[in-house]
Amino acid sequence: MADDALLRVRELVTSFRTDAGTLRAVDEVSFDVPRAATVALVGESGCGKSVTALSILRLVASPPGRIESGRVELDGRDLLGLPEREMRAVRGNDVSMIFQEPMTSLNPVYSVGWQIMEAIRLHRKKSRRDARARAVELLRLVGIPEPETNVDAYPHQLSGGQRQRVMIAMALACEPKLLLADEPTTALDVTIQAQILELLRELQQRLAMSILLITHDLGVVAENASHVVVMYAGRVVERAPVAAIFARPMHPYTRGLLESIPRVGREARAGSRRLRTIEGMVPDLRALPPGCRFADRCPMRVERCTSEEPPLDEAAPGRLSRCWRAAEVGPEPREEAS
Repeated sequence: MADDALLRVRELVTSFRTDAGTLRAVDEVSFDVPRAATVALVGESGCGKSVTALSILRLVASPPGRIESGRVELDGRDLLGLPEREMRAVRGNDVSMIFQEPMTSLNPVYSVGWQIMEAIRLHRKKSRRDARARAVELLRLVGIPEPETNVDAYPHQLSGGQRQRVMIAMALACEPKLLLADEPTTALDVTIQAQILELLRELQQRLAMSILLITHDLGVVAENASHVVVMYAGRVVERAPVAAIFARPMHPYTRGLLESIPRVGREARAGSRRLRTIEGMVPDLRALPPGCRFADRCPMRVERCTSEEPPLDEAAPGRLSRCWRAAEVGPEPREEAS
């Protein structure tokens, strides 16, 4: 994806042991995140997006989870091979993460300022006074009103949008090279969502920071990302520049995601276009069927799809797709399931 990538993920495999067997939540996933760019990791809930991010930071709970194999290189250094002590120095300093739900990620018994200061004092060895001043500066940077006062506020005293801004301030406390943003606007109203995403864009430009944006919302992707990595059932099924994905998807699952987006314009005003849904269910990762994992839900499947899994191959210049019929997908359905 990029010759000068900050992050390179190669053949990453993360599995979980359950009573019913072992499942691979992340199955041979590979992608790059270029410097100072935003790459979106998209797919339905349960496709492996969040586990991929947690694997990058080596935060997968073990047991039951385990990173089985692969490489995660940040500036050429394999994070999976680092001793835990060195990895602790990477987390929050070189790589930070914004988690989905700030109310469960923030500690309710400590002020937001204390929680921001903790990372600054740990990684930058600042005095309490200097760390507090930096926390106030960060709260001002992310748009928290009256930061000198709210630095002493507790999470429950802030609104949902303000708590999300605090999470961003914490993640940016040490000016990381890479920010992992896991559904950063979940549970926020549309106006606050737009403000948070605009804030991330401004901070990215100011800090020349790379962002891995994890989302199921392709509208967010269109406005914020340069490249898209589409995941389904633990696998990457398509990788492409964002404009190419929207102009011509090359995997039926990607097309299905695009067709589920509400549109505005003549068709919407006339009420002639109904949103399509992707029929069926995601397969059980503990007992995967032979062939393509999307075959049971795919309107383009042929006999080969149910017996032989396609590789992730180049389907067009600069584009990868895991589909036997990638060149035929296009923006609209070509034929019904056989």
